Amino acid sequence: MDLVHAAFEPAGDGPHPTILAMHGWGSNALDLMGLAPYIARGRCLTLCPQGPVEVESGAINGYGWYQLRRDAPPDMEAMGRVADRLMLFVDAALDRYPIDRRKLIVMGFSQGGVMAYNLAIRHPERFAALVALSTWFPEELVEYAGNRDALAQLPTLIQHGRADEMIDIAKARESVEHLRGFKLPLIYREYDCGHEITADGIRDLSSFLTEKVIQPVITA
Repeated sequence: MDLVHAAFEPAGDGPHPTILAMHGWGSNALDLMGLAPYIARGRCLTLCPQGPVEVESGAINGYGWYQLRRDAPPDMEAMGRVADRLMLFVDAALDRYPIDRRKLIVMGFSQGGVMAYNLAIRHPERFAALVALSTWFPEELVEYAGNRDALAQLPTLIQHGRADEMIDIAKARESVEHLRGFKLPLIYREYDCGHEITADGIRDLSSFLTEKVIQPVITA
């Protein structure tokens, strides 16, 4: 598989509902892996790919998905290239892991959430749900929207901390307004926290995935 990744596999042969979970800027493939046993009681196979961009951060470097550009518009070409790599990663994962391809969830934290938005907007028919944690939706991404009918049926959960010191809560609220233009079924939750994932957030995420993805019988 093209990207370094970590994997959590539930008990049983599967196929399993599966989360594609993407870390934030300066982190790595292990960053979100610790959440896997707690999300929906560990019933989801979880794949955490590692961003291809190395980030110098001291003794131990981290990784990102594309270079950040301060006070400049987002690099949509770079996002598109890494989105393509991630979709190739997904295709390879479908061959390697016992994934229920009808119950594939795309999720990301911070910059990883931007990539989750990229994948869901460009390829909504490939995913059963979208989860965006402490992140933002680049308005330029609207132009890259794929199947609008599929988008209008994509359950979406957005979570953000009111005291987020990295990504202001206003950007999350703006993101919600952009996404409402696609008429997708969206749930938005704010928490009394900073740039982090809380226990309350995990409980809400678990309930969302259980109701929207894990329990429903999908026959299509």
